Amino acid sequence: MTLHFTQNVFPMFNPADLDDVKDPCPVFDGHLWHMFGSGGTVTTETWTLFHATTASLDGPWIEHAPVTLSISGSGIAAPGMIYEEGVFHMFVQTEFMKSGGRVEHAVSNNGFDWVLLQPAILSIPESAEHGVYDPHPAVIGGIKYLVYSAMPNFTSVPQPDVYLVRSTSGTWFGPWERLGKILDHAEVPHHNSRDHPDYEWGIEGAQLVELPDGRVLMNATCFLPTGERGSRQRVFFAIADKVDGPYRSIGPVLDQLRSGENGHSTVMIAGHQLILFYQSRVETTKNRWRFGVASFLLSDVIAA
Repeated sequence: MTLHFTQNVFPMFNPADLDDVKDPCPVFDGHLWHMFGSGGTVTTETWTLFHATTASLDGPWIEHAPVTLSISGSGIAAPGMIYEEGVFHMFVQTEFMKSGGRVEHAVSNNGFDWVLLQPAILSIPESAEHGVYDPHPAVIGGIKYLVYSAMPNFTSVPQPDVYLVRSTSGTWFGPWERLGKILDHAEVPHHNSRDHPDYEWGIEGAQLVELPDGRVLMNATCFLPTGERGSRQRVFFAIADKVDGPYRSIGPVLDQLRSGENGHSTVMIAGHQLILFYQSRVETTKNRWRFGVASFLLSDVIAA
């Protein structure tokens, strides 16, 4: 079954003094929509933690000073967000191309002032989780999880797969039990294989959402096996009966939107719709990354 998006707003806004905005992750606190993400430039891979707010998803958006956290790392970006019981929880990577990375955890009562807590996930040197990044919180069956990308050592082009941890305390404060890999390259037929002669990248930017029928939707980013480099990145959906899989991909979901590429995204269920917030770069944005919004009928996703 082919999914059809029913509306599209692109770009959501043009940020001031930033070449690129990536990794959108919106949350609603009951009064304001907060958009968090990565702001900076792909030219030098220099990023800050982007923050903007609006009273309505239609805008206008107000940009705020980047979120500052007292953490170190060369890849502090791609925050995964959730708002629960009056508290914002941010899970953020510190590296994605180097060993020694962590997924840090910070909390806020207002989305502006943050307190750093203990790291949620530490990389495991010389293992399949030598590098960890792109964390995103999820509640499935009442249990709290973090889904993230992990990869072995960086002797070649990074080849991340999707991994999962579960909170053993029932809170966002952990501790976190590693459940291992839940989606591998080989399980995504429209993703470039590890032995592809022009391999580009692995699976990343995963998010998990519980569907009304109890199944689990994974929203993630793949790289197509054909096409020029810089044009293959795509948002795709996959569905499983259980949170740890196996997942069945229902394919890229925005291919028919426009030329260019799209990727790292966040979905949320709103009534009868599944709303997708994604990053994309196309000719009309001068190939700079911007945020877009698309919505799907939830019934179409469930039936796919």
